[in-house]
Amino acid sequence: MRGALHGEWTKLRTLPGPAWLQAAAVALTVAVGAVLAATVTCPYGRCDEDAVKLTLSGVQAGQVFAVLLAVGVVCGEYGTGMIRTTLAATPRRGVLLAAKAVLVAGLTLAAGTAAVLGCALAGRLLLPGRGYPALSLADGPTLRAAAGTVLYLVLVALLALGVGAAAREAALSAGVVLGLLYLLPLLATLVSDQDLRRTLWSLTPMNAGLAVQATRGLESMPLGPWAGLGVLACWAGAALLAAYLLLRRRDA
Repeated sequence: MRGALHGEWTKLRTLPGPAWLQAAAVALTVAVGAVLAATVTCPYGRCDEDAVKLTLSGVQAGQVFAVLLAVGVVCGEYGTGMIRTTLAATPRRGVLLAAKAVLVAGLTLAAGTAAVLGCALAGRLLLPGRGYPALSLADGPTLRAAAGTVLYLVLVALLALGVGAAAREAALSAGVVLGLLYLLPLLATLVSDQDLRRTLWSLTPMNAGLAVQATRGLESMPLGPWAGLGVLACWAGAALLAAYLLLRRRDA
């Protein structure tokens, strides 16, 4: 495993793409979060908006770059044919997939932490001017929402890695993952039965995972914060399992 990690890290650090995608994820997440924090209002002293969730909502845009990073890590090798060299150096495909997953998780963890800290700073500076308390990570629900947002990004990246390893084509893989994140919730709203629609909507990867950002109105949510993140973890785990089974059966 150590050799596989070293080999994967050596390949990644020589490419400019991952660093740019990490930077773009951080910049877009913080920018959207800051804009939303600057526009929220607290009229007549009634602050009904979940300002913490709103400030962290930039992750819904920044996650696109996490998906592209994860897909590129695995699909880029299939596009160039380097996967044959990689498999010759690391013939145990489960170890190879695990090494890629560890690196993708680490890169996304670093970018996600930077993005969430940037959003927290924006909320601390901007929310008091809109009538809300300054966002503080010393507050328990806020800390849970912030940490959960970082974990959400990591799980989204692992989901994309699994889909990429299974599909082996970058554009297709990115399209599938982005469809799961953005299109699936819209399709769930087309179900006529209200209870079924609510259940399906809450079990989609993005909606379930982002339940961890909520700090208000938890009793009315169909899934609790950590339960929602668990649903996303199941999506990511299923994608990685499918990728592993296909990697074992297919040639390079």
